[in-house]
Amino acid sequence: MPIMSINDLRRILIESAGFDGADDPAADIHDVTFEELGYDSLALMESAARIYQEFGVRIPDDEITEVETPRALLDLVNGAVPAGV
Repeated sequence: MPIMSINDLRRILIESAGFDGADDPAADIHDVTFEELGYDSLALMESAARIYQEFGVRIPDDEITEVETPRALLDLVNGAVPAGV
């Protein structure tokens, strides 16, 4: 399973919900809350669907809405066992 990087996550967020707070590639967004970045629960659920498509990690809706920062989401994805394994 490939490791998801902050740049992968930034790209997925932008593709899922547009150019909110994650669009500056030089900005360190690891510990900025998704709320501060301008991403709501719907954007995170769309991002979770893309994460599943690209990385094979299924994140239930109730878990994705509880994740507060990109660092926490990266930890969740990179520590998960891919679906179907």
